[in-house]
Amino acid sequence: MYTVGTIFSAVQYERTQITDPQLEIVDLAYDTRKIRNGSHSLFFALKSVRDGHLFLQDAYQKGVRAFVVSDQKIDSQNFPDANFIWVSDVLEAMQELARFHRLQFRKPIIGITGSNGKTVVKEWLTQLLQEDKRVYQSPKSYNSQLGVALALWNLSDDYDIALIEAGISLPGEMALLQKMIIPEIGIFTNIGAAHASGFSSKKQKLEEKLLLFSESKQVISPSYYGIAALLPPTVSVFSFGSADLDEVKLLRVEDHGRADSTIQVSYRNEIATFTVPFRDKASIENILICLTALLFLGYSLDAIPQKLAKLRPLEMRLQLKTGKNGCSIIDDTYSNDLASLQIALDFLFQQQQHRKKSLILSDMESLDDKLRKKLLQLLQRQDLDHIILVGEGLSYLKQHLTNNVQLFTSTESLLRAMPDISFQDESILIKGGRVFHLEEVSRLLVAKSHETVLEINLNALEHNLQLYRGKLPPDVKLMVMVKAFSYGSGSYEVANLLQYNKVDYLTVAFADEGVELRQHGIQLPIMVLSPDEQAFESLLANRLEPEIYSFRVLHAFIKFLRNRNLQNFPVHIKIDTGMHRLGFMPTEIQELINVLRDSAELLPASVFSHLVASGNAEHDQFTTQQIELFEQCVDSIEQKLGFKLLRHIANTSGIVRWPQAYMDMVRLGIGLYGVDMGNALDLEMVSMLKTTITQVKSLPAGETVGYDRKGLLHRDSRIATVKIGYADGYNRRFGEGVGAMSINGQLVRTMGSICMDMCMLDVTDVKANEGDEVIVFPDLMKAASSIGTIPYELLVNISSRVKRVYFYG
Repeated sequence: MYTVGTIFSAVQYERTQITDPQLEIVDLAYDTRKIRNGSHSLFFALKSVRDGHLFLQDAYQKGVRAFVVSDQKIDSQNFPDANFIWVSDVLEAMQELARFHRLQFRKPIIGITGSNGKTVVKEWLTQLLQEDKRVYQSPKSYNSQLGVALALWNLSDDYDIALIEAGISLPGEMALLQKMIIPEIGIFTNIGAAHASGFSSKKQKLEEKLLLFSESKQVISPSYYGIAALLPPTVSVFSFGSADLDEVKLLRVEDHGRADSTIQVSYRNEIATFTVPFRDKASIENILICLTALLFLGYSLDAIPQKLAKLRPLEMRLQLKTGKNGCSIIDDTYSNDLASLQIALDFLFQQQQHRKKSLILSDMESLDDKLRKKLLQLLQRQDLDHIILVGEGLSYLKQHLTNNVQLFTSTESLLRAMPDISFQDESILIKGGRVFHLEEVSRLLVAKSHETVLEINLNALEHNLQLYRGKLPPDVKLMVMVKAFSYGSGSYEVANLLQYNKVDYLTVAFADEGVELRQHGIQLPIMVLSPDEQAFESLLANRLEPEIYSFRVLHAFIKFLRNRNLQNFPVHIKIDTGMHRLGFMPTEIQELINVLRDSAELLPASVFSHLVASGNAEHDQFTTQQIELFEQCVDSIEQKLGFKLLRHIANTSGIVRWPQAYMDMVRLGIGLYGVDMGNALDLEMVSMLKTTITQVKSLPAGETVGYDRKGLLHRDSRIATVKIGYADGYNRRFGEGVGAMSINGQLVRTMGSICMDMCMLDVTDVKANEGDEVIVFPDLMKAASSIGTIPYELLVNISSRVKRVYFYG
C-alpha cells in the first residue's frame, strides 16, 4: 500500500494535480466494470480497443480519486478532489510503478518463459513448493505487458518466493517485461511454433525470449534447446537432458500404456526412479523442468518422487457449467490465492442470468495476519448473498461478514451437509485449493449429462471480438450474431460476455432466443430476424426489435401496434440488394417510404442489407454494386423521412475486406467463434468438441464393424468405441473412414457406420485406452470439407444434449 504522493514520485510524468498526497492506494484499476474499492484505487486510462479516458467519469462515480492519464485535454475541474498525473504513455507508467513495487521485494523471484508450458510449470511448481514455502504466483495467464504489471502489484514480503510468468508475441516486448520482473532465477520451458508469426525466424524468437534472463544469475532449462550459447556470460544454465554435462541426467522414460509413466534420473551420482500420472511428451518435459527446479532450490533427490506423484492435470481456466435447480456453477477448484480469487469474483459478477450470487471458498495456504486482513476486505467489497467457508482457518471471517455465512471445518463436513443446503436459481462460485478437493462439491451441484462435451473458450471468443473490433473506427457500432445457440456455443453464456464487453447490438434468429436472453439478464438491444406474427407479443413483452422484410410483415406489425395504441416501436428494415432471400426490393422502396411515413407506430432503428460474397474476390464487382445500391436506397428513405438512419451491410468478411462498407454499424458472425473463411486473421478457435473411449477391442482381419457390416477389417485391428453419434450432431456422412478424430495427438479414422449414440474408430496404429479423451473435430475446416459442407453446419448441429462447459481465465 502506497500513498498517492509516493506513487506519483515513482513514475515519470509531465504534470500533476495532487489534492490529497496521503490518499492510500490498494488496487490498480483499468476497467471500470471491475472496480470494487474505488476510494483506494488508482485508475489508469489505458488506450487499447477502447480509450480509457472515455470512462473517467464512470470511475469517478465509483469513488476513484486518483487517475493516470495521457490526454492533456482532460479538465480536472470536472473531477473535484481528484488527484491527476499526466504521462506520455499510461501503460508505461503502470509498468514503471510495477517495477518500483517489485524492487521492494527482497525474496527470490523466478521468471518463467517459453513457447509452451509456462503456466503449467508455474502452477505445478507452486503445488510442489507450497508445502514448505509461502509462494506467490502470477495469477492464471497474466503474462502480457499489462498482465505482468498487475501481477507484480500484488507482491508482498508475506511470501518467501515468487513465480512470475512472461509471454510475448512481438520483438521488443520481453525487454519491457524484464525491466519489471528482474528475475534472479529463470526457467525456460521450450521453444516451439507458438507466437512465431511476429518474428522473422525461430532464432530471433528464442533470442527475444531469453532477454528475460539478461540480469539473472541462473536459468533452469532443458539442455537440448541450446540456450547457454545465447545467454550473457554472467548467466549460467542449470540443465537437464541426456548429456553427461547436464546437472540432471535423464536415464529413461517408460510409458506403461495406461495413465502413467516411469522416469529415471541421476543427480550428483544418485539415481532416482519415480512414477508420474502422465504419459504425454509435453507433461513429461514440464515435470522434468519442475524436478530440476526443485533440485536447484536445494531439495534432496529422494524427497522429490513423493512430491511429483501428487501432481494432477490442471484445469487451467475456471469453468462455467450448468447446475441443478436452475443454477450456474463456476468451478475454479484447482488453486486458491487472493489474486485468482479476485479474478474469479469478477467473472461471477459478470453473470447476469441470476440475481443471487453465492461463494463456496476454502482456506488458503500460508495466510498470515496481513493476508487474512486483505481477504476479509476483498469479501466485504462483494455483494454476495451466501458464503460457505471451508477450513477452520477462515473462522475469523464469519465474525466480520454480514452476509449469510456458513462455516465448515472440512470438505467432508460440507459434503455431509450438502443435502440440507438449498441452492436455487443462483450463480455459485466454487473456489478452493487442490488439497480441499472442492471438485467433489462441484460434482454434487452440476447437472448430470452425457459424457461428450463441447468446451467453449470464452478467452478465445473475447480475443476474436477484440481482433475484429480493432479494425473498426471508434464511431462504428458492432452488432454480434448470437443466433442458432451462438453457432452452437451457447446462448446467455456467450451473450453475457458480449454485454460485458459492451457490444452495441445482438441478433437472434427467433423471438424465443431473444426471450431466453432477456430472462437471463441480457439488457442489450436485440434484433430478431424474420419474426412471424405469432411472435409479436413476445417481441413487445421483451423489448425485442424485429426485422421487417416484407409488406405482409410490415402491415401485420403496424396493425398489431395500432391495436395497442403504441408508437415509435423500433424496427429494422431489410433491403434485398442481391441475396434474394428476404428483404424489400429496390423497386419497392417508394411504396415502403409511403407506409413508413404514414405509420407513427414504427420507428426504423436501422436499415440493412446482406452482402452475398464479401469474402470472395471473384465477386468483388458484385459486392461493390450491392454497396452502391444499398446507399442509394437508404439515401432515398432518409430524404423522404427527413431523418438519418443507422446503416449496416458489412458482415464478418466485410469487416476484413470492405472498410468502405462499415457505414454506421457492422455485423459480426461466424468469425467471432474462430472460423476464418480465408481472411488469414489470427483467430482462436472457440469450440472444442470432445468425447471419450468407452471400450477397445482387438479383432482379426475379416471381421466387420457396425451396422450393415459396413466396416470390413483388412488386417488385425484395434477398434475403439467412442461416446458420440448422430443424435449428438456427428453427421452420418462421417462414417466409413470419412471422419477423422484425434487421440493423444494422433489422427484416427472412423470405422463402419455412425450409430445414434456412438461410433467406432480404428486405433490400430496409435496408443489408445478406455477413458482416453478424443477430440472430435481436430480441424473443423477439413472436417466440413470432407462431407461437402461448411463449418457453420457442423457447429450449429451439435445437439443440445451435449453439455457445454465454458472456460475463462
